[in-house]
Amino acid sequence: MSAVPIDDQTEWLETDGRGGFASGTTSGIRTRRYHALLLPATTPPTGRMVLVNGCDAFIDTPGGTFALSTQRYVPDVLHPDGASRIVSFSAEPWPTWEFAFSDGTRLTQELFVERRSGACWISWTLVSGADSATLRVRPFLSGRDYHSMHHENPGFHFDAEFCGATVTLTPYDGVPPVTFASDGDYWHEPQWYRNFLYTAERERGLDDSEDLASAGEFSWQLSTTSSRAALMICQRPTGALADAADVAMAFESARAAERSRREALGSAVDRAADAYLVQRGSGKTLVAGYPWFTDWGRDTFIAMRGLCLATGRLAEARDILLEWAGAVSEGMLPNRFADRGEQPEFNSVDASLWYVVAVGELFALADNADHKGPRCSVLTPEQRQTLAVAVQSIVCGYAAGTRYGIRMDVDGLLAAGVRGQQLTWMDARVGDREITPRIGKPVEIQALWYNAVAVAALFDARWHEILPRIRDAFSQRFWNDATGTLADVVDVDHVPGTRDDSMRPNQILAVGGVPLSLIDGANARRIVDAVQRDLLTPLGLRSLAPSDPSYVGHYSGSSQTRDAAYHQGTVWPWLMGPFVEAWVRSRGNTKTARRQARTQFLAPLTQYLESSGLGHISEIADADDPFTPRGCPFQAWSLGEYLRLDRLVLQAATRSPHKLRNEIRGDHSDSHSIEVIKASVRNCATGIDHRLTFTTP
Repeated sequence: MSAVPIDDQTEWLETDGRGGFASGTTSGIRTRRYHALLLPATTPPTGRMVLVNGCDAFIDTPGGTFALSTQRYVPDVLHPDGASRIVSFSAEPWPTWEFAFSDGTRLTQELFVERRSGACWISWTLVSGADSATLRVRPFLSGRDYHSMHHENPGFHFDAEFCGATVTLTPYDGVPPVTFASDGDYWHEPQWYRNFLYTAERERGLDDSEDLASAGEFSWQLSTTSSRAALMICQRPTGALADAADVAMAFESARAAERSRREALGSAVDRAADAYLVQRGSGKTLVAGYPWFTDWGRDTFIAMRGLCLATGRLAEARDILLEWAGAVSEGMLPNRFADRGEQPEFNSVDASLWYVVAVGELFALADNADHKGPRCSVLTPEQRQTLAVAVQSIVCGYAAGTRYGIRMDVDGLLAAGVRGQQLTWMDARVGDREITPRIGKPVEIQALWYNAVAVAALFDARWHEILPRIRDAFSQRFWNDATGTLADVVDVDHVPGTRDDSMRPNQILAVGGVPLSLIDGANARRIVDAVQRDLLTPLGLRSLAPSDPSYVGHYSGSSQTRDAAYHQGTVWPWLMGPFVEAWVRSRGNTKTARRQARTQFLAPLTQYLESSGLGHISEIADADDPFTPRGCPFQAWSLGEYLRLDRLVLQAATRSPHKLRNEIRGDHSDSHSIEVIKASVRNCATGIDHRLTFTTP
């Protein structure tokens, strides 16, 4: 990237692998409450706190004093003018700015978060111009929950502890301490900086200003022989830093290690994908998005198919699925783990089904790896058993009936929903009003249910009896021959025979996006063509057709206004994955079709990797041209589906669904382990034999 406009709000992201991160804009002007230099997850990946929000920086040369930073203050004042001096920015291998000053001095600033310690390192290098200069940096602190705002108060602790080259502050009792380490000098001078303004929060209709504390200033003497300054910001140092030389050595070590780690990941998009894989306890999980999402069940299992499975990170996928396997309750997985004493939220019908789909695909890929020899083994027999039992617990629980009216009906289709809960991914609400309740039999839930039953059938043949019934009932109940589309919901509000024919993108999952299609042939082509005509944009699918009276073309305004528009037209990039896969399948999955899809759909989407969150794809976008990216700028399932298209769907001939089912079955050498799995399956299925024979409940 060349010179950065002062109003540029493109965002960069650095993550620590624990759910914490640093983020900001390319201009350096903080626009969100989430922009920070040190924002760790105190109970990974949750319990996030903003400890160090940002800093002011200046350089003194013989030619004058020049700013390296810009803050926005209430009512709308920019000061100082550092952003106007940025002449270039690069996001690779980490955020790097170059500044040029009127006296000919040039300086670079680099920032990266080190994975092994979670520390944020910032360095400044005198490139040319002045033979000597003084760099001054004043950090801003808060010590607040990352969703909150901070204001001046007498309770802030400005007292500092000094140890060698480190300065440690503990903003409040119960808040983690912050340690700074520099190879320069420190001058303790507590001050309050008031009325920072965050324009992104103002646009979202939220509180938009806060006050921050600054305990003191770091300074360095730069020259042609000592041109680099380094500052480390962390919760706890990784070792003793007695003096400036120790800090300089620690910086060089961290820089080299982090560069090596990133190079090993591969391309820029692979490095972006790595940002979402984080620690949870002794296991792994996926963060749904930055800056405000943690790990959500539905998002995790959709995203991991691209972020992990399509990229060959099978061990990470295995660890994530195993971490969630123990959370099955009454056939359901939570859509969100408990955080800070909260109870897990079992409020999703599709999260558990996406989990089963992901397990099935992992088994297929693991079996393929196993065929290369024991050293390539991804799953142990015990791990297979754990995942297989989790799958059967989910499918058995859904068939027998569980929370919120989720149950297999006599026709084999899956019913779900009660008033006051939104169980599908279209889950927005305003106050007590559900915007898209979708109670009954939603179309994409049937596609997921069909695939989940097929995976369960790999461990118990009785599930095979249900598959034809689901497929036949689906075709009879959902197809609309007049429009060439599928109903969005049938048996609306559990009233038999009713249907909602709203033109929404959920129907595309009956054709693409999951291993087994429910509709194929000419009807599949008609569905894809209708979705392309009414819902497709360069960034994804609209959530409602523009012809619908409820359509909203722009996602903006207050939180209530935005929530009301969330699924009423707003574009969702993750849906590009199912759509493109359906488009290719409906054209015979030929080499020509895949090549055309890559040019027609993937290439335009690639351009958005640089439009909002650098290297990533946003959560949503406006439904009307120019399809401005909105919502979370770094979204896991958006990037995951992009990668799934790039690495799997649009690669050389992909495996047919039936072959995939055979591969999932596998040929495992540990027959005893498989018998244990089957016994577990029989035990959990005992209570639903009446449903397996399709007698009336």
